[in-house]
Amino acid sequence: MAIHHFVPTAWHNVLGTLPPVLRCADGDTLVTETLDAVGYDRNGIFRQPPPNPMVGPIYIEGAEPGNALRVEIVRMTPTRDTGWTRVGLAPNVMDPEAILGLSPDARAVWAIDRAAGTVQLQDPVPGLERLVLPIEPMIGCFGVAPDLGQAFSTATSAKNGGNMDYRAFGPGTTVWFPVAVPGALFYLGDCHALQGDGEIVGTGIETTFEVELRFSIERQRPMVWPRGETATDIFSVGNARPLDQALQHATTDMLNWLVADYGLSVTAASHLMGQVVRYDVGNVYDPAYTMVCRIAKKWLPPRRRA
Repeated sequence: MAIHHFVPTAWHNVLGTLPPVLRCADGDTLVTETLDAVGYDRNGIFRQPPPNPMVGPIYIEGAEPGNALRVEIVRMTPTRDTGWTRVGLAPNVMDPEAILGLSPDARAVWAIDRAAGTVQLQDPVPGLERLVLPIEPMIGCFGVAPDLGQAFSTATSAKNGGNMDYRAFGPGTTVWFPVAVPGALFYLGDCHALQGDGEIVGTGIETTFEVELRFSIERQRPMVWPRGETATDIFSVGNARPLDQALQHATTDMLNWLVADYGLSVTAASHLMGQVVRYDVGNVYDPAYTMVCRIAKKWLPPRRRA
């Protein structure tokens, strides 16, 4: 179980079957640095055009189609003292007649206090002079190569993951991706210091991170959509457009998970989900939307399959 300190020299704007830049064994740990969403590194040097340049692909020895790649997000450490967001709400999250009068390209700079673990606007607008928010690191875009030789843009998401922008994809969370190609071919990038649900201004607080991840392979675990687990919850992720289709994917996956791993009948799982499910919005800005179906662990029966 090795620890790989990987310094990338090239990045990709797709998740696909490309030559691997690093090989890791089952159980290995990866420590690497990301660019921000438009391709700048920790020193403000432009490295790769947008959208969302990815580190990878990382080849996981022994991962085969039909397996699940388990990714533990161990640590995310910001490496820059600033991040940026767009200024205005995205038009697709507003009523059609609403006009904000803001440039879609206008940006705000946020000061990142790495010692205090906080962010605040570098040039506060009236009413927000005292706004200081806690850093809540999250990975905006990550996943594995899709099947059939496809390559999906890092601007969108699908069954293999991608640009999901879900706030719970942060330190302490474990994520599973369905493996579709030998080696899984894992990609990582687009990390945020903070973001509200939906990424409704089209960005989180975009900055650079050193990220530490641990990989493992789970065999005989057929999956369709990404899944995750925190200290308190399990969740299924659906990526699609329109939003109700993403919700359907996430709900169906949660039902299948409860039946396969927790031994519930369809009826029992339906009763449980009907009363305790919570839905979270991941990304509602990009071509595919992300919906998350979440259940608190305290309501779950003992897991039959680890």
